[in-house]
Amino acid sequence: MNILVDTHVVLWWLDDPKKLSDKARQLIESLENNIFVSSAVVWEIIIKKSIGKLKAPNNLLEMLKDEGFISLSITDQHVIKLEQLPSIHQDPFDRIQIAQALTEGFTLITKDEKMLQYDLACIKA
Repeated sequence: MNILVDTHVVLWWLDDPKKLSDKARQLIESLENNIFVSSAVVWEIIIKKSIGKLKAPNNLLEMLKDEGFISLSITDQHVIKLEQLPSIHQDPFDRIQIAQALTEGFTLITKDEKMLQYDLACIKA
C-alpha cells in the first residue's frame, strides 16, 4: 500500500510513535507499505520551526531518510487537482497533501478531522 503521512504524523513518529493509533503505527512499521512524506510537510515544518512555532530536529531530512520515508515532490498535476477540491479545508499545506493523495491514489494518515472529510482513503492517526 502507498501511504502519505501528514505533518502531525511525521512529527509524532519521530518524537513519540505511541501518540499514533495502533493501526497507523502498524501501517507505517510494515515493510509491505511505501510511506511517503510530501515536500509540503517538510516546508511546513521548516517554516514553523524558523518562526518559533514548532520544535523540530535539525537533521529532519536525514531522519526521514533513516526511517525509510519516501519524499513526494509537488507536481503540476497535484497543483491542478487543488481546483477540484471542495473548500472544506483552507490550510494550503493540508490541501496540497489531499490533492497529492487523490492524484496518486495514496491512503492518507492524518489526525486532522477536516482532512478526513474529503473523499479519499484515510486512516485516522
